[in-house]
Amino acid sequence: MTTSPSDDARAWLSGRAGAMEARLRDWVELGSYTEDRAGAQRCADAVADAFCELPLRLERTASERYADHLALSTAASGPPVLLVGHLDTVFPPGAFEGYRRDGDLGRGPGVLDMKGGLVVVREALAALHVAGALESLPLRVLIVSDEEIGSPEGRRVIERHAAGARAALVFESGRAGDAIVVDRKGTGVVRVVASGRAAHAGNAHEAGVNAIWALAAFVCEAQRLTDSARGVTVNVGKILGGRSKNTVPDEAACELDFRFVHADEGPVVERALEEARRAAEARVPGARLVLQGGVSRAPLVRTEASSALARAYGACAAGEGLGHAEAPRQGGGSDASTTAALGVASIDALGPRGKGFHTVDEQVELSTLVPKARALAAFLAEAPRSA
Repeated sequence: MTTSPSDDARAWLSGRAGAMEARLRDWVELGSYTEDRAGAQRCADAVADAFCELPLRLERTASERYADHLALSTAASGPPVLLVGHLDTVFPPGAFEGYRRDGDLGRGPGVLDMKGGLVVVREALAALHVAGALESLPLRVLIVSDEEIGSPEGRRVIERHAAGARAALVFESGRAGDAIVVDRKGTGVVRVVASGRAAHAGNAHEAGVNAIWALAAFVCEAQRLTDSARGVTVNVGKILGGRSKNTVPDEAACELDFRFVHADEGPVVERALEEARRAAEARVPGARLVLQGGVSRAPLVRTEASSALARAYGACAAGEGLGHAEAPRQGGGSDASTTAALGVASIDALGPRGKGFHTVDEQVELSTLVPKARALAAFLAEAPRSA
């Protein structure tokens, strides 16, 4: 009785639970906070080495600020399937470190978001290689190192390598019930820097221009832009400023995030933030505010093509006992929005199941690593017919 490459790959993966957890532990213990270039580079090197054990060509895009962005591909010709991920996390050194097992749960920074997803991709490709199928499949693996801050560089890397692709699978954190994400809000990131004039708060208060006051005036206006009925949210999540309580502050800054459902809403929010900037300057004469940033990702919009892709992948997931329904619209952004904006059918949240991403309670259900990899291997082996 003959077996198919899909059968052989899935059979090989059935014995890989321990190896997959070990690899996940190794990568999680290599902290990779986006802004910690040295730490993230160590993780990027480890990830690249693991993928390069397979017959994949590696292209690195170096960065002065972040770790290298990685693009790996098979030599097969034809429109490729993209497998998209990121290696950075949101946790600075010392904030949340290390890996530990808690029953069926693995805990640690990035264990779910999204080093677990990278392990799924790597092992699925290894299984296809063992089955003798990998070399004949046109595939590209794209792993960026700045996704958690909106992929300011990674977006261009993805756009360059996504040309001609016929499908994109993104391995962000698996949702409850393994729901497949086909719909996400668009995202924006803005940094606001306020400048004033320093002065002694007691002896020369009237000579100062309080940058914190000006920034506070902006924050009040910006927060009012949230309109839940339209799906628009604005969140000032970080604020800095001042030297001492008895010095009129000459500098202050804040960082904000905004989300929106429809593509045309992004520029509307940008214009409203600019109006808030002008209002704040008028409120505090002599202060100056500068806005940096704007829309970072368009919404991921469900299409007939992405829904068909979800059904094709979902059939393979169902064969492994996994859920396969479409998830409701997600508020978080991802690089799936970048691939979709290029006209590539894109689905997301294909990593292992878990919860708590972006918190110190981040956890992954280790028992889902193998079935997720088996589902991916089956899908890729059948992709010429199903994608």
